[in-house]
Amino acid sequence: MYCPFCNSDQSRVRDSRIVEDGSAIRRRRECLSCKKRFTTLEKSVLLVVKRNGITEPFSREKVIRGVRRACQGRHVSDDALKRLAQTVEETVRKEHSSQVNANDVGLAILEPLRDLDEVAYLRFASVYKSFDSAEDFAREIEAMRQAR
Repeated sequence: MYCPFCNSDQSRVRDSRIVEDGSAIRRRRECLSCKKRFTTLEKSVLLVVKRNGITEPFSREKVIRGVRRACQGRHVSDDALKRLAQTVEETVRKEHSSQVNANDVGLAILEPLRDLDEVAYLRFASVYKSFDSAEDFAREIEAMRQAR
């Protein structure tokens, strides 16, 4: 870490705090050369490993876009979608290290979406779980009833 005042690469950490819902660390540093203090924000990158092996950074916007399609025509606010995406990210960060399979992201979406809107949940689950028939829907609806 380079000092913004004297450009020295020697500093020590005075204080560290987790911020932004656990996705970053704020560090208060002191330069060992000029003794001035400065703050750094270190983001932890969560990578999603797709089925084909390609990795990409986790994106709340991508979660929102996917869920928004399932919520089309339903009375679900943008704020509710943003909260859902935040919940999904928090869940995935807690349960996984710096990499997560795309399948696990989908699983993390299902429960909060069911709580948000059952019809949107069925739409999302039908694509995510590859429903082939009306029987698949009937089984999922029965499982929802039993979970209540």
